Amino acid sequence: MNENFDVIYQTLFRRYYPSLIFYATRLVGEEDAEDVVQDVFVELWRRKNSIEIGDQIQAFLYRAVYTRALNVLKHRNVEDGYCAAMEEINRRRAEFYQPDNNEVIQQIEDRELRKEIYDAINELPDKCKEVFKLSYLHDMKNKEIADALGVSLRTVEAHMYKALKYLRSRLNPLWIILLLFLWQDW
Repeated sequence: MNENFDVIYQTLFRRYYPSLIFYATRLVGEEDAEDVVQDVFVELWRRKNSIEIGDQIQAFLYRAVYTRALNVLKHRNVEDGYCAAMEEINRRRAEFYQPDNNEVIQQIEDRELRKEIYDAINELPDKCKEVFKLSYLHDMKNKEIADALGVSLRTVEAHMYKALKYLRSRLNPLWIILLLFLWQDW
């Protein structure tokens, strides 16, 4: 396995390294791109005895680079806040995407993001979840929610505060921003 993996690893490295560097550069900039991609290949090497290299290796590598890039961005001190970071990611993604890669990468990102948000919302206590969904899914005002549920306005505000506080702590800070935009599609 080791000799075979060495050859496969070298082939993967030669084939995907340049495009992964390009992709990572678009996500995190030149300064961190090489570190991100090298971390992915180091992790691939570490898992050489347990990983199966098949048709999905390209998707695996791009997803791994994307995940590492998000971690780098999360740890950066973004001056204009998380909104600016997301705008930058989206701008860089728009510059990068080519028709061949766009579909695979976008599907992976969307699926992971939606699952993370969906799981976090479903972990909310029932009342918080109900208030949150009425507010963001049905676009109801707090007063309308209070009237519909037969509770006080303060109770609705408390549930919203609790829900948003939990979601902020549970979700990657960059993803909480997308929650508000993607929620309407569910």
